[in-house]
Amino acid sequence: MNKATISEPSFRESVDLMFNRAVALMDLPPGLEEKIRVCNATYTVRFGVRLRGQIHTFTGYRSVHSEHMEPVKGGIRYSTAVNQNEVEALAALMTYKCALVEAPFGGSKGGLCIDPRDYDVHELEQITRRFAYELIKRDMINPAQNVPAPDMGTGEREMAWMADQYQRMNTTDINGRACVTGKPPNGGGIAGRVEATGRGVQYALREFFRDADGIKKAGLSGKLDGKKVIVQGLGNVGYHAAKFLSDEDGCQIVGIIERDGALFCDTGLDVDAVRDWIVKHDGIKGFPDASHQADGAVVLEETCDILIPAALEGVINMSNADRIKAPLIIEAANGPVTAGADEILRQKGTVIIPDMYANAGGVTVSYFEWVKNLSHIRFGRMQRRQEEARHELVVNELQRLSDHLGDAWTMTPDFKQKYLRGADELELVRSGLDDTMRTAYQAMAEVWHTREDVTDLRTAAYLVSIDKVAASYRAKGL
Repeated sequence: MNKATISEPSFRESVDLMFNRAVALMDLPPGLEEKIRVCNATYTVRFGVRLRGQIHTFTGYRSVHSEHMEPVKGGIRYSTAVNQNEVEALAALMTYKCALVEAPFGGSKGGLCIDPRDYDVHELEQITRRFAYELIKRDMINPAQNVPAPDMGTGEREMAWMADQYQRMNTTDINGRACVTGKPPNGGGIAGRVEATGRGVQYALREFFRDADGIKKAGLSGKLDGKKVIVQGLGNVGYHAAKFLSDEDGCQIVGIIERDGALFCDTGLDVDAVRDWIVKHDGIKGFPDASHQADGAVVLEETCDILIPAALEGVINMSNADRIKAPLIIEAANGPVTAGADEILRQKGTVIIPDMYANAGGVTVSYFEWVKNLSHIRFGRMQRRQEEARHELVVNELQRLSDHLGDAWTMTPDFKQKYLRGADELELVRSGLDDTMRTAYQAMAEVWHTREDVTDLRTAAYLVSIDKVAASYRAKGL
């Protein structure tokens, strides 16, 4: 894990340590505490696929952490680093994440030990369909029991293959499309899902900057506008978070860290230009108009207002935590700050907006997609035109007054057009996500600001989520 020291906790150990730190502040019966902590089950599958004239064997996992609510929910990642401990730790985070944002799911996670860049599209489809087949026949992909989503190394394409595989094997399941989320729009997906996690990071920061006490604790002032931001990882999440923050909130993206180094420009980088360069050149090396640093980890330690680790876990660890200068870190990735680093940063006074909240935009919009698939109708279809008709009554009355009063009073030129337009699916998804991120932050912040024994947002998030999971188990009679 980077330059981690010998005492560095693993990702799995970090999750357990953070869980233990929170439950020590709660009054849970020991049996219930243990039930919430442990992973219910992990299925390991080894399957063969004939590729390039010979059989290749692949190893995959699907872990179910908690079934306090069903179905369970969680992404499937494709990476050579996938292992059982990582998948179980991610499944635990999903449990707490879903509870925190009130998505009615238990926590699950999956992974396949491959580098998707080693295979062409047809080969990837064969591998994905076979993996899906192995999970489907054991009900580990099922709209009522276990609903995967995209994660690192997967996207809309892989979800479409999995959904199609499920429907081939369950031809009479009318809710078959709800077996996975993150599908393309024409395959049962929902508007705004691709950008959802990055959009959630933006909404999380907006809500943080409405919290005067939180801003003060971070040693910051003012609003998001003009804040200097460093982003580690310009994948789906990092790109969208950086783009929205720079385009819509006036932030300056001064640093971008990728696998082949980092770019730094104190006056701000053009996020789209960097993204286009990466797509064209398979890396950031050679990008003009910015200084290039071969060791990207060094840029994590540059001065900025907000640091957004948006790629792998453990990038901020005990070996570099004391050199991190950012007063505010928002964890767009899962587990980017180890438990050891978390302690060092807390002692320094660094405020960390934790992963279980900060990157919950993906599962929130996945929930909306799942509901859409079960209801078999897109959001806004029934009410949009009726909203427009009601708004038109108001606009016509204002127009009548305007005509009567003449130059003494007129409507703003584009008011009529904006007010008349009913909300479409994308606007409703964004509204639902914004409301979710605001409500979840406020629940955490209340604990953070009112309990003297809670000094950080991560502990507050765990307390809120574990309390909700415990309440679900009690309602079941446990």
